[in-house]
Amino acid sequence: MSANPDHPRRSPATVVIVGAGPRATGLIERIAANAPELHGDGAPFELHLVDPHPPGGGRIWRPDQSPLLWMNSMAEDVTMFTDASVEREGPICPGPSLSEWAGRLREEGPPHALPPELAAEATALTGRSFATRRLQSAYLGWVYERSVAALPPGTTVHEHRDRAVRVTGPYDGRQQVWLEGRTAPLTADAVVLALGHLDAEPDAEQRALTAFAAEHGLVHLPPEFTADSDLNALRPGEPVLVRGLGLAFVDLMVLLTEGRGGRYERGPDGELVYRPSGREPVLYAGSRRGVPYHAKIGYSLSGERPPVPRFFGPAQVEELLSRPGRPDFRRDIWPLIAKELGFAHYHRLFTAHPERTAGPWSAFEEKYAACPPGSPELAALVAAAVPDPADRLDLDALDRPLTGLRFDDHEALQQALRGHIEADLARRHDPAHSPDLAVFLALLSVYGQLIRFGDIGGWWHGFFSFLASGPPGPRLEQLLALSRAGVVRFLGAETAVAADPLRGVFRASSASVPGHVVEARALVEARLPEPTVDRSRDTLLRSLHRDGAAATPAGLLAVSPADARILDRGGRPHPRRFALGPHTDARASGAFARPGTNAPAFRQNDATARALLRCLRDLSCRASLTA
Repeated sequence: MSANPDHPRRSPATVVIVGAGPRATGLIERIAANAPELHGDGAPFELHLVDPHPPGGGRIWRPDQSPLLWMNSMAEDVTMFTDASVEREGPICPGPSLSEWAGRLREEGPPHALPPELAAEATALTGRSFATRRLQSAYLGWVYERSVAALPPGTTVHEHRDRAVRVTGPYDGRQQVWLEGRTAPLTADAVVLALGHLDAEPDAEQRALTAFAAEHGLVHLPPEFTADSDLNALRPGEPVLVRGLGLAFVDLMVLLTEGRGGRYERGPDGELVYRPSGREPVLYAGSRRGVPYHAKIGYSLSGERPPVPRFFGPAQVEELLSRPGRPDFRRDIWPLIAKELGFAHYHRLFTAHPERTAGPWSAFEEKYAACPPGSPELAALVAAAVPDPADRLDLDALDRPLTGLRFDDHEALQQALRGHIEADLARRHDPAHSPDLAVFLALLSVYGQLIRFGDIGGWWHGFFSFLASGPPGPRLEQLLALSRAGVVRFLGAETAVAADPLRGVFRASSASVPGHVVEARALVEARLPEPTVDRSRDTLLRSLHRDGAAATPAGLLAVSPADARILDRGGRPHPRRFALGPHTDARASGAFARPGTNAPAFRQNDATARALLRCLRDLSCRASLTA
């Protein structure tokens, strides 16, 4: 593929991007946007994309997925393009969101390459719809084609449907990217890893469970991308233990119910009813929290947005980073985050629902700012100014809603969990609770600041996903119907799974129903594997680490926060190697984003694209072309 392959000038500089999914696509968009400024001499350069899967969507967003699998964001909240909110040095290059792109297809007619079923979905899509992943794949493919077309004249793009296995080369010279099954490498002036979510070798617990399953003729599905799991081993009617109630669980639920011929219909009272096909297993699902992720908020914010960042912004981050030693997340960072989320919550409560407060916002804001984070004075201020405890922000209760609750039996837990989900659905679709949306926007702001700290541990990412990255409301309505039909049974909080060698089964219990145990011959770990360098199944990532690239204590690839250059174990940034994505300690919340939210991934893409273009322009880099 070529933007303009006929160019008479000197041999082109070369960039190899390993991975061709949405993160690589976003990087190419930023390279095209910044090239007129930083590559304005018209010299040609080449991009090589290495990925076994189609460019644009990559593996996770590949088109050959079940049409039953949805995105967990509304179509109007999905964009690949920068806007004025994004803090960047490069130019803004506006482009359509997913819903706007679909609207263009309605007006102009879908391209011939779009399959009829996707064309039909696109023309029916609204901004409030949850698109299928296959349609998102088509949108990402379109963004990729548009971004390639915007590259400077003379740029040539080569697509390699291969797997990269190693990068070699001197610190200050050209790099070699070795592809699986090929004898000659790709030679590059710079290499970018945009690997996305990766498979991992099991940890000690998972290895033991797999070995136990093999010994006793059981089924154990370890953490992996649900669309890649072999679910045929889960037999109809049999109990299956499931650890995890996040998005991977929702995918599992869909593929084992509707995916096996079940269907939903409305009862006479409007309640959703599940009609089984008879081919479903019975899912006994639990997790540490014991409840599914909060539903996506189903309304838009009217009026003033929360003025964040206020208590956790660039100034606070700079102050923390300037201290001797590494900031501790719980001691130093979390109190500021909690105060920031509270500020957004109460700003919205006072300005949009003043009848539920005692006194003016200006007076509350002044006192709130003066109170130390997490202090008794802050709690007393909130108690005096917000009469109803239900209107106060309790982050601990939000994070662990079942803590301390005990139920007499398994059926009492089912009723309580259905009530919890029903209440969550009602609240997330009721603008009377719009402080929840203000907290969501503050969470996005916080995430954008946290990327400067590198690896902060896994708790924050789980908390963020639980509150801000849950499933569409209709999925939780389906979960309720499955629970009423007995296809899904909740296990409760602090779910524990053990192998019972005497009975040759897996056993699950929880703190929510003391003494209650469920036995099953199948166990599914409904979550993605942790992105650790040492256990990654990606040969390239492991070899980089083995050859000297640094990793954090949690196993993430260490990169420079300024431009994503890969760091060695001495903290030195590599001049020609970069990495973006969830396997790095600068992982952002997603490769695409909600418009107007200063998305961290867009900021990182812009900084990395500019660093790449400066590298190609640099005389030392160019001199190596003729060396």
